[in-house]
Amino acid sequence: MEMKENTRGKTALIGWSLKAIEAIDKMDRPYVVVGPPEFQDHADENGILFIPWKFDRSIKEVDELYEKLKEHHAKITVPIYEETVEWAGALNAKLLNNPRLFNKSMLLRDKGLMKRKAQMAGIKVGVFEEAQNKQDIYRFLRRVNEALLKMDGDINDPIHVKPFDKAGTVGHRMIRNPQEIEEIDDSEFPLLMESHLDGQEFSCEAFIHNGKVKFLNITEYVKLGHSNFVPASPSLEEWRPQIKALIEKLVDAFEIEYGIIHPEFFITPDGTLNFGEVAARVPGGHIFEHIENVYGFSPFQGQILCSDPDTTEEELAAFFPEEVVSAKGYSGNLMVYPKVKIIESVDIPEGLKNHPYYVRDDMFIPATSKMKVAERVGYGNHYGTIFFFGEDSTVMRSLLEDYLHHDFYR
Repeated sequence: MEMKENTRGKTALIGWSLKAIEAIDKMDRPYVVVGPPEFQDHADENGILFIPWKFDRSIKEVDELYEKLKEHHAKITVPIYEETVEWAGALNAKLLNNPRLFNKSMLLRDKGLMKRKAQMAGIKVGVFEEAQNKQDIYRFLRRVNEALLKMDGDINDPIHVKPFDKAGTVGHRMIRNPQEIEEIDDSEFPLLMESHLDGQEFSCEAFIHNGKVKFLNITEYVKLGHSNFVPASPSLEEWRPQIKALIEKLVDAFEIEYGIIHPEFFITPDGTLNFGEVAARVPGGHIFEHIENVYGFSPFQGQILCSDPDTTEEELAAFFPEEVVSAKGYSGNLMVYPKVKIIESVDIPEGLKNHPYYVRDDMFIPATSKMKVAERVGYGNHYGTIFFFGEDSTVMRSLLEDYLHHDFYR
């Protein structure tokens, strides 16, 4: 890649992502990357204009980073992952002379605040509270099940606990029995507690410019944190008008003007929509890759275009294709979690590898004959992904369901 260095306003990518860097490098706009110091050598070797920065520093030190970006004529910032959202918000507040942008970014980082904001806007959410210790979780589990008129001997409805500011399923636990609460380490507090929401879970990837949704993808979850596909099946897509209306309500409530949002919802068979949470960065679960597979455009480039107030309506209209009808098939994946404590081998069934929807996998192959699996916190981290592509959403869903419980690692 050739170094982009001129005095036009640069786009600053906040966080390190090779896919995002490759995407913006193909665009006719200068850029600078703000990332962890360990990527400095790679950036230098590839001619990437780079500012090293540790994102675990206090946000109060944002002025130092702002001055560095000013030296490089930065115009806007684009957050890549969860831990950079408030940094991008604080920097854009200064670069665009709009102090409220930082406060908005904090709403999108704190799950408790975001649920209150959604609730105040009339968006349906579950019951939620904050937990400072294990006793708070015991009380919440008991109160939720008392409200559901559970009797002695009945199986409890589960509750969920999760960190306030982590992405996706990191640190997320589903708790049904009091003894499961004891597995939570005191260092994990404070936590958000919420009631279990029934219905099919899905996410949306909404590309927003000037407060308007320019492209809306719906990602169907087969199992949260394990499998999904794009676009959603016809049975879920039929609710698109109601889903889009709720997205627009969310955009108005959070006063989102530019960039992308990645909200998660639950929908019941009668079309009732419940809000889960919303993020303002690149989604996990390989969703951007799925969008590019089926629609042919780079979602990273779409995020960059939508983050820039100077992008024209003509540019956006030329960039985004028509939703659903222009999709060339269904792109999905299965994220694999080891069920053993020691990995000795990887087993991918021949029937799976020979399936016409199988594309590839990046399963982790142990360097030695035996490898210890890292201890899981909540849902933990997957150790490999299997990718699929095909023309029928029913086949895709069935395939992801069939292999969900297979022991790929032994």
